[in-house]
Amino acid sequence: MISINMFSSADKVAGQGVGSAYLELMGLLKKYFPDEFKIRVNNYSRSTISHYHTIDPQFFLSTWAPKRGRKIGYVHFLPDTLDSSLTLPAVARVSLDKYVIAFYKRMDHLVVVNPNFIPRLAAYGIDPDTVTYIPNFVATKTFHPETAERQKLLREDLGIDQDAFVVFGAGQVQERKGIDDFIELAKRNPDVQFIWAGGFSFGAITNGYSHLKKAVADAPANLKFTGIIARDTMIHYYNVADLFLLPSYEELFPMTVLEAFATHTPVMVRSLELYDQIIEPYAVEADDMLDMEAKIQDLKANPGKLQHYAELSAVATDEYSEEHLAHVWEQFYKDQAKKVHFKKGKKDKKKVGKK
Repeated sequence: MISINMFSSADKVAGQGVGSAYLELMGLLKKYFPDEFKIRVNNYSRSTISHYHTIDPQFFLSTWAPKRGRKIGYVHFLPDTLDSSLTLPAVARVSLDKYVIAFYKRMDHLVVVNPNFIPRLAAYGIDPDTVTYIPNFVATKTFHPETAERQKLLREDLGIDQDAFVVFGAGQVQERKGIDDFIELAKRNPDVQFIWAGGFSFGAITNGYSHLKKAVADAPANLKFTGIIARDTMIHYYNVADLFLLPSYEELFPMTVLEAFATHTPVMVRSLELYDQIIEPYAVEADDMLDMEAKIQDLKANPGKLQHYAELSAVATDEYSEEHLAHVWEQFYKDQAKKVHFKKGKKDKKKVGKK
């Protein structure tokens, strides 16, 4: 049995994707490999593998302990991602950026959820041969399409008109997520019901906090901000939505898109290069807010097109299925465990994560 110590505080902050990704992986390992991996959380005892999900200072200090085994870092963000999410003094921002890269460089191997981040890590001096791409996933037990009858009942429970065209978005309320465009779309399209699930997970240091706090309070009548809600409630909103819209300017591999795919909800995203290999084949892409508006109205008027993207969401769910990723993670951990006794300096050229 391979012993794996998970180091994470990801589930301590509600309403952010890192925590969702961590919980999904923990659930997968428990479900598929109860007898192959011995999993402990934030335990500093000896282990074959130490998998770091967050970059807490106490975790960083632990990387110098020889009993940590193979050190694996999960890359959920880069310095520029943090800079666009949090408002910090210049000195603190520079220090945090340096710390993030120092943490990653302490790892024996890194896992990224988006292949586009491999060259971006290389720009910081991290060898691409020590980086593996494994996409995010969601369990269909948690997120799945409901029957048409159940969807009607959910609309009643949530106070949504049965005939309303619903555009749903989710994530932290911050500038990086494109919230301003989401609000403007609601103002320009009073015939559409807009809903955003999420809040200010990091409070006043959230980028754009002051003006977004006011914008949320002054939202138009056809736009509802639910605040941070539990994942087992999120499925209800995906299932009552006609379209899931994520207008973000910067992402890695958004869990919310995977959740929408899993419920077979059509997805629209901003046209970003980082989506090219992972989301673009299955989603509507829009260049800007005006393009989003035009395509929302087009989909609203053409149920056939909407159904086409619902079918593509189902295809994406198969591509990023829990079962497939279970085998990927199993092989990855086994390969990494074999390297615990390798001599320092040997490079790992194993790549997994693609079918």
